[in-house]
Amino acid sequence: MRHHHAYPAAALLLISLFAMPSAAQAPQAIPNGLPSWAYNIPDAVQPPSEAPTGRIHVPGSSREYDAAMVAGNANPPDWFPDEHGPAPRIVKGEAGGAPNACGSCHLMSGQGHPESADIAGLPAEYIARQMKYFKSAARKDEARMGPIARATSEDDVQQAAEYFAAIKPIPWVKVIETATPPKTYVSAAARHRVLAPGGGTEPIGHRIIEIPDDPLRTAIRDPHSPFTAYVPPGSIARGAALVKTGGSGKTISCAICHGDALTGLGEVPRIAGLQPVYIARQLITIQNGSSAGTAVALMKKAVANLSEDDIISISAYLGSLPPR
Repeated sequence: MRHHHAYPAAALLLISLFAMPSAAQAPQAIPNGLPSWAYNIPDAVQPPSEAPTGRIHVPGSSREYDAAMVAGNANPPDWFPDEHGPAPRIVKGEAGGAPNACGSCHLMSGQGHPESADIAGLPAEYIARQMKYFKSAARKDEARMGPIARATSEDDVQQAAEYFAAIKPIPWVKVIETATPPKTYVSAAARHRVLAPGGGTEPIGHRIIEIPDDPLRTAIRDPHSPFTAYVPPGSIARGAALVKTGGSGKTISCAICHGDALTGLGEVPRIAGLQPVYIARQLITIQNGSSAGTAVALMKKAVANLSEDDIISISAYLGSLPPR
């Protein structure tokens, strides 16, 4: 559907004033010439930005933090501690803990941002297995997860996996079809797209454009502040056909492994309700050989014949589904 956009001056001001550095799994350069829109590579020209300072708050939380303390990767803010179980040290970060606490990238809710994985409610066995793949470089991410996995003990991995597996995910992204999304750029500080300060729209082309609904709340890691993903017109229906029927032999039905509702089956993770840009990036990575493992070998066959537009459509449809 056609979507009309408004850009309040206050919202544009927040974009320029409140970008916060965040640890991200997305690479700093496009691998092997793959589609740049899926990799959140920062734009060469960056509008001026300034990090938050002083005491920070988010709606609905009684907690407050010093912006400088939570700006790094070791001390993620836990805005809503009643919404999850006791967090292990590797997740929440503490003195003497790992320099990269899991909650910094994935948030204390596990649902993360487009540049990192949504792992809320995924099977603990699956999460632990992925860490083994990162550690062995069977799944390649030497910019972030490879070194983290090698520096993390098996006990810490298991504790983190069980913690995130116990969290019930919430709807985290709204998927909107439009030929003219808002004009955006990829922030070097935030490592995801944000609205361009000048406003306006641009043709979507063959892309998924995903932005935070509230840049400030996203910057300070509010797990209640979601995203909107703009996708080409017709993507959701086209993706549904590919996911449900395999699209006349292009792939196989995702329900065979991920369950009828695509919310997971046994040790197989949910794919419903994930960030569309993240889904697309993983499909492209599997298709081009940057991931390995038994399950990935099966997935590589499933995605071998998918075009870039197929991947966009599948990602749009999966992102539009409820996560549970």
